[in-house]
Amino acid sequence: MKIGIDTFGCEHARSGLGAYLKSLVDHLPASDTVEYELFGSDIDRYTYTDENDIQFYGLSSVSERFWQQRLWHLCSANRLSARRAYDVVLYPAAVHMLPWSFSKPGVAIVNDIVSLIIKNSSPFAALTVTHGLRRASRIIAASNFIKEDLVNLGIAPDKINVVYNGIDHSQFYQHPLLDNDTVTIKPFAIKRPYLIYASRMNSASKKHVELIRAFTLFKEKTHMPHRLVLAGGDGSFAREIEKAVCASSAVSDIFMTGYFPAESFPELYSGAEACIFPSVSEGVGLPVIEAMATGIPVACSRSGALPEIAGDSAVFFDSDNIEEIAGAIERIVTDTGLRDRLVESGLAWTKQFQWNAAAQQTLDVLKMAAADRW
Repeated sequence: MKIGIDTFGCEHARSGLGAYLKSLVDHLPASDTVEYELFGSDIDRYTYTDENDIQFYGLSSVSERFWQQRLWHLCSANRLSARRAYDVVLYPAAVHMLPWSFSKPGVAIVNDIVSLIIKNSSPFAALTVTHGLRRASRIIAASNFIKEDLVNLGIAPDKINVVYNGIDHSQFYQHPLLDNDTVTIKPFAIKRPYLIYASRMNSASKKHVELIRAFTLFKEKTHMPHRLVLAGGDGSFAREIEKAVCASSAVSDIFMTGYFPAESFPELYSGAEACIFPSVSEGVGLPVIEAMATGIPVACSRSGALPEIAGDSAVFFDSDNIEEIAGAIERIVTDTGLRDRLVESGLAWTKQFQWNAAAQQTLDVLKMAAADRW
């Protein structure tokens, strides 16, 4: 069986989706009966294959422009599948890059809440996404929350398989701290104690502003020395977040890092007192379990997939209730027994999120899709 794996739309492994694809490809099980082949932009010839022997087929004729890649999928992806003799094709960026119909079985990976994407898309983009997902042979959803969202959009539940993402346990583990006062990650030197929220500043649904107001309330009430570190690249909502920081009485204790290198997040998490994650638009919620795996307690929104992903190992709050968020921060900072329980529970809980298991389950779905055709 020959499996084609689409790398278009994964931003050259510089996005969360790109990191997902890199981890998945690196853990795909070897088999005498299965051949894998990646395809995409020539620039990605070695992006996803530096740690494996998987072949890459480059398409120099396809532009780097997003809309042209989307058009290529709608009009030309099937011809490539036939020419390369794929038995089944995996589409990791399925909410952006899918054929209109499929001449070979297609498996769509969905790591996003599709209804939110449709809400913020043009009518044409929304139509192509929903039409492609309905025509796909099978869909891999990263959580049951995403599956339910897809079912509500009219997609048959029996073709949706839930496969949780893994996390890299060789990076996300309890790191020993060499300095109890400061965490130094060049070019940053972050004074402890601090709370961490890692998320790109691209949407009001990430709830940065609500967290800033809750942190301000926490500081005004307790006068504790904690800082709030907002780690994540600028996005369309960055200006509103900056305004909220400047308006806070705790402005001197709020640190915005801007873009933060992915390889440094484990150390950043390990030095934190807690991870506070208020986003209400998460279909996967990887930062929550990555933080748990480094041995810090987590408080997060009870919205989206977060209750499913965090299990019983987090404190939950309503992200629109500033007082409730502030109360959760105070509890997680001051209650030693609660902190110890959350850390112990989180470390045990995150052991189930393994890339080897996710890759094997993905291969199983691909085999089912290939068999469905016949």
